[in-house]
Amino acid sequence: MSNSTLSNVRNELKPLIHDAQALLDEAADVSEAKAAELRTKAMKVLDQAITRANDLQESAVLKGRKIAHDTDVYVHEKPWRAIGVAGAVGLLLGMLIIRR
Repeated sequence: MSNSTLSNVRNELKPLIHDAQALLDEAADVSEAKAAELRTKAMKVLDQAITRANDLQESAVLKGRKIAHDTDVYVHEKPWRAIGVAGAVGLLLGMLIIRR
């Protein structure tokens, strides 16, 4: 996953986790009946977070598979170009490693 995708995932899950934590903190300071209600709400929020995380994971896996497939097709259609690109990337990485 790219850094922007990871940031998006974190940004989407932070409010859900924060809400769940707030509900659990509030549940510690109230009566049993109110605490049970707050725990139920917290569980719903956590379920939403888990569902969203699973959806994001599934989406990432599908994108990864598509990228792998597209790369495989490209390498089979243009093997010499792929070898050239891989060689250039290897050369650049080697130069960067030597500089350090």
